[in-house]
Amino acid sequence: MNLSLYTITGFLIMDTDGHRVLAKYYHPKSHPQAESPKLRYVKEQRAFEKGLYHKTKKAGGDIILYDSHLAVYKHSLDLIFYLIADPVENELMVHSALTALYDAVHLLLRNQVEKRGVLENLDLVLLCLDETIDDGVIVETDPAAIASRVSRPRADTTEIVINEQTIMNAYMTVKEKMQQRIGQL
Repeated sequence: MNLSLYTITGFLIMDTDGHRVLAKYYHPKSHPQAESPKLRYVKEQRAFEKGLYHKTKKAGGDIILYDSHLAVYKHSLDLIFYLIADPVENELMVHSALTALYDAVHLLLRNQVEKRGVLENLDLVLLCLDETIDDGVIVETDPAAIASRVSRPRADTTEIVINEQTIMNAYMTVKEKMQQRIGQL
């Protein structure tokens, strides 16, 4: 029985042609199987990704056991999101993490989860990934919480009303402050 918190081996985003858009593999030193040479080198990763893509390129499933790895995936318009884990991990937990990550990206990109949008906002996608998974440990599964930690609070400019009175008040305040400063000299 595996009682380790390290559940995720890797995260992938691939396009519909099988090319890597984003890949992040986790090899924490404190993991019980840290000496395992699986998916450590780019050549191995590319071969794994190519085979995984050929098994999952058609929409229809959401989980597969491939090359002694559990792969949970989700199709978007022109992208496929993957979470890779050991085969003994809880599939529902891995699926929950992937769904939360995908939904957070969906919220942040305003329903535009496509290759162009992901590449233009790669910083937000990586921050979502870091808020969801920390060095292979799933830390958050609530998409709203992930999105709120990643996004910057924006001033809501629709509620600010600028009219002549507001500008006149600002002018009068500046005029009074200037008269006070000149009077102090």
